[in-house]
Amino acid sequence: MMELKDFVKRTIVQIVEGVKAAQEATKEAGAEVNPEGLRYISTEDNKEGRRYSDLGYFTEDIQFDVAIAASEGTETKGGIGVFMGPVLLGSQGKSDAGNSTVSRIKFTVPVRLPNG
Repeated sequence: MMELKDFVKRTIVQIVEGVKAAQEATKEAGAEVNPEGLRYISTEDNKEGRRYSDLGYFTEDIQFDVAIAASEGTETKGGIGVFMGPVLLGSQGKSDAGNSTVSRIKFTVPVRLPNG
């Protein structure tokens, strides 16, 4: 079974790698994933306290709530998967007897959507 510190490390590294890949993939479209210079402001026009960049753009928060399942059983070498709604990403095997764990991860990524 994976130790908590290893789970935290792997999770953060994968989130950072995912954000970096999203930054590169959306640059040409004019979007910015986790742009620099963000701050929360709350004004009469911005009552929700949305994030606002130094360049004058609002960002949208994309919220992730991911369940990660890991299992070990007698008929399989084990597996790990990511559950997102009704979709399972990862590998699984049949297991008659064994252990399984589900961990939830919640995080938010601010994104400035393209203009227009």
